[in-house]
Amino acid sequence: MLRVYNTLIGRKEEFMPDSGKIRMYVCGPTVYDLSHLGHARSAVAFDVIYRYLKYRGYEVFYTRNYTDIDDKIINRANREGVSSQEIAERYIKAFDEDMEGLGVEVPTYRPKATETIPEILGVIQALLDKNCAYIIDGDVYYSVRKFDGYGRLSGKNIEELEAGARVEVDERKRDPLDFALWKASKEGEPSWDSPWGKGRPGWHIECSAMSRKYLGETIDIHGGGRDLIFPHHENEIAQSEAATGRPFVRYWLHNGFVNIQKEKMSKSLGNILNIRDILHACPAEAVRLFLLSSQYRSPIDYSPDVLKEANAALERFYATLERIESYLISVEVKGESVEHILRDKFETDMDDDFNTASVIGSVFYAIKEANRMLDDAESGRRDPKETAAILCGFREDFRTIGSVLGVFNKGSAQYLEEKKRGISLLPEEIEGFIRERNEARSKGDWEKSDKIRTDLGERGIVLEDYPGGTRWKVR
Repeated sequence: MLRVYNTLIGRKEEFMPDSGKIRMYVCGPTVYDLSHLGHARSAVAFDVIYRYLKYRGYEVFYTRNYTDIDDKIINRANREGVSSQEIAERYIKAFDEDMEGLGVEVPTYRPKATETIPEILGVIQALLDKNCAYIIDGDVYYSVRKFDGYGRLSGKNIEELEAGARVEVDERKRDPLDFALWKASKEGEPSWDSPWGKGRPGWHIECSAMSRKYLGETIDIHGGGRDLIFPHHENEIAQSEAATGRPFVRYWLHNGFVNIQKEKMSKSLGNILNIRDILHACPAEAVRLFLLSSQYRSPIDYSPDVLKEANAALERFYATLERIESYLISVEVKGESVEHILRDKFETDMDDDFNTASVIGSVFYAIKEANRMLDDAESGRRDPKETAAILCGFREDFRTIGSVLGVFNKGSAQYLEEKKRGISLLPEEIEGFIRERNEARSKGDWEKSDKIRTDLGERGIVLEDYPGGTRWKVR
């Protein structure tokens, strides 16, 4: 039984969709700059939720939008002397590249706000017709106090709310809490025709219109970062339910913040980490492993060391997988003897509000047990057939888990080959240095031998000496 934490009620509840078809909407980026680690947290979290729902047999219609018209986009375009469309397309392309780099699956629909203008106008007109919105000088505002349930998602009392940093302040508004549905055009800004004059949509109305267009009036899951709960998602509920008269979302899911060395990541603090910079320094699987090492609702703290630890853990996993694969070849295990140990625990953990942290813990416990069993089997203290059955089950369960988490799903040979391609030396060059070092050692030239080891170490290559020869690996 899948249970999810629903922000709307403030607790976990059983996930009970109307049918086997799930409609899920997640707020995507405002495309005016490169995407950062916070975007990666949300994208990977909901990517795993998307994958797991499909694993559970649901047909999932997943929509993640692009906000491609916004004050930030316009301001950047003006600074660079280019069009807003050029800025938006540039950073949509960059975002898509980053998502591909992170191994994030492509959603079913990826709409742009500028391609949904007719639907946006339709929702605004419905709100005007129901006297839930009003027009001032070509601007259209939503009247917050007309919606009785305002504040129930965020737990805020409407009487205590004040116009703040993210609530638009305009003396012409009837109430400081009212927000813009449509903004009258200004000189030099992109605009579209509307019954109220040329203008462009406000931020909040975009998601209501795109969700309704692609998924219908009531959807199963709406997701995003915790920073979107108020006012963005609160406003989405108000305008959507006022326009349709129907519940907007059944389950609201929100991922936690990313902190940078215990401080919240923000542009004002200058601690923004771009996804592509991180991916240049660290394999995508290690980044995903780090992001999934905490339950998606919890805050997660980044430091350079945690990525190193994730990378080391990943290397430990694939080193053990290589041992498992080699052992299974040596004993010629057959499929009928496979024992699955991890799969039930995996499903139990994921059914508990997608608890990836517990899943990863189980995987590394299995890795520890696998190494212990391999040691015992190789020394003759354990039955080979029994060992092979368990290890074969581990291997297959790793693949199952990897297909959902987006990690642990490569063969050891593929991982090692990719890791070798990520360094500046070709494998045959490294082998040449090892032969040169072995020759120096045979002549007692320890100074040269140590220098070769040090030089390779500085280039990310670790040498390990064994009785049968020297092996190398990428740090």
